Amino acid sequence: MKPIAIASDHGGFRMKEIVKSMLEKSNISYKDYGTTSEESCDYPDYGAPAAMAVSEGESERAILFCGSGSGMAIVANKFLGVRAVNCYDEWSTLMSRRHNDANIMAIGERCSIEPDDILRLVNLWLKTSFDGGRHTYRISKITELERLRRSTIERLRETNSFTPSDSVQYYTPSSDRK
Repeated sequence: MKPIAIASDHGGFRMKEIVKSMLEKSNISYKDYGTTSEESCDYPDYGAPAAMAVSEGESERAILFCGSGSGMAIVANKFLGVRAVNCYDEWSTLMSRRHNDANIMAIGERCSIEPDDILRLVNLWLKTSFDGGRHTYRISKITELERLRRSTIERLRETNSFTPSDSVQYYTPSSDRK
């Protein structure tokens, strides 16, 4: 099994260290992308390498920490194939895996969630499987949006041109619900 990517900024450092201990006790391998202290730092510097590990297949999943979890989720979602979510309770955690096949969990250490509750959410997220079925079709729509965005960017680079409609003209939501 591939190691779980794990990272934090200063605002999530303490919780990251607690989760690392839990992963070790559970014999779950991980790769820590930093930070290494509570000294003030910028979340993109640590969230991006962890998200890239998921995007490039070095890790299947990642767990990211910052003050709110939101900054890390935003950074992670800039990478192809990443579905990062901010988990804050049991429902959001379950649905992120079962329906959205989230491969990155972002957690806010400074939110009003107790450390023991965060550990329970991490365990729940790691143990919950994707339901598949109709949700697979929905995930494939996201994958198609990523493909279209990438091809539009490549075309614009080749032609050195851009019109405002370039970013939307290729995707039409389908009405065939499954």
